[in-house]
Amino acid sequence: MLTTALTALAGMAAAVPAAASGIDWKPCPTATGVECGTVTVPLDWDRPGDGTIQLALARRKATDPAHRIGSVLMDPGGPGGAGAGEVQDGWGLSPKVTARFDTVGFDPRGIGQSTSVRCGLTEITADNPQLPKNAAQYRQLLAYNRALGTSCTRVSGPLTEHVDTKSVVRDIDAIRAALGDPKLTYYGVSYGSLMGQQYAEAYPDRVRALVLDSNMDHSVGTTWEFLHTETSAVQELFDQFRQWCDRNTSCALHGKDLSALMTQLYSRAEQGTLGTPDDRLDPLALAGMVSRNFYGPTWDKLAKDLVSLRDGKPPAAGFGTAEVSVPSVFGSVFCSDWRLPVTSFPQLQSYRRALSVVSPDVRLSQLGWTSVTGCAGWPGPVRNPQHPLSIRPGVPMLMLNSRYDPVTPYAWAVRAAQQAGAPLVSYDGWGHAAYFKNSKCVTDTADTFLLTGVRPEQSLHCAAVPPSAQSRADADRPRPPRVVGF
Repeated sequence: MLTTALTALAGMAAAVPAAASGIDWKPCPTATGVECGTVTVPLDWDRPGDGTIQLALARRKATDPAHRIGSVLMDPGGPGGAGAGEVQDGWGLSPKVTARFDTVGFDPRGIGQSTSVRCGLTEITADNPQLPKNAAQYRQLLAYNRALGTSCTRVSGPLTEHVDTKSVVRDIDAIRAALGDPKLTYYGVSYGSLMGQQYAEAYPDRVRALVLDSNMDHSVGTTWEFLHTETSAVQELFDQFRQWCDRNTSCALHGKDLSALMTQLYSRAEQGTLGTPDDRLDPLALAGMVSRNFYGPTWDKLAKDLVSLRDGKPPAAGFGTAEVSVPSVFGSVFCSDWRLPVTSFPQLQSYRRALSVVSPDVRLSQLGWTSVTGCAGWPGPVRNPQHPLSIRPGVPMLMLNSRYDPVTPYAWAVRAAQQAGAPLVSYDGWGHAAYFKNSKCVTDTADTFLLTGVRPEQSLHCAAVPPSAQSRADADRPRPPRVVGF
């Protein structure tokens, strides 16, 4: 726990945390060899007198302490991913990096073991028509989101309006100071990349090395652009899956017409007859089942799951009055970071029709669609709306991205890298979190930058590693975080 108070200059975006004398690290009760600690920060950085919250940390010490460089702070994305929990579960970077750095994961404000956002179970489990079929269901969707957001504030108080990424960025700087690092070394993946991008905007002089993997593009300005880029990425992955299945006789759908099969499955999903009586899949759930297999990718499993759905069998794994509350932070974070309005049911229907043209096989991105519809009617303010990155030239950053990423499209990374003036390492393969795809080219480039500060003078491409080779990776290969989302 932070042993000296943190202070901030109200109203100043670059407020400097007071010098910290350290964190009171204790052995984590459920993770051997990992230490746990907390840092105390203001609930509202612009009004530091309004109370404080706790941020949970977990640390694995450098394995070569004699040559220790410092700490590498890590976030797994989400929003909702718990970095401290992931580090306790064994998440880390390559042995070369963990030898020289303490690996420190943090649970961002509102998440995990930090002071958390909780919402009403009754409101969460109420009927939520995420694919409304008429104006009445659209109004029901808006009412659901309003009620859910209101319940979060009722249960969790003003924290729900202070979990935006700009607030997290100021928390990150407080953690950096508490760790005793004069400058920040950071690895953030997916939504964690947005934290790193905005840290570089706010604190360019306090950056040692930022590796940002699977990048968000916070300059996406319209609802249609967001939905279009997300859905195009999913269709691109499906096309790659189709090509893999055509090449590999081991694919359970080898030689089959996958477009015809998806049309059949989609029709059954629309009719409410897809899946088992206890586990019906609507079109959104079907799209989610497909896209979740693109994170790895796990194409072999996807083929078998599609066969099971075709044959009416359950896939290998399911899909998913006193006040009872449960953790639920996605809406509070995402809807405070993104202004993606939907103004009417006809507009939402027009988006859905247009997306079916963009992606004739999968029809839409489940994550993209639910991110947009989940904010329709949300009661909280958009404290951190989209804007193009404005980063001073020369900030030491390196961006990574797969060419075929199902949730942070390659086009996002290209644009973010251009705005940041950072080199982009393109992994010319598939899946989310490029660092963990067993590409020596990707990991060596990132590791060299983290260890020495040397990065490529310009963007580079790394060859794809076949999924079969990824599954044969050796035991030293770092594992990706388990977050499914951004």
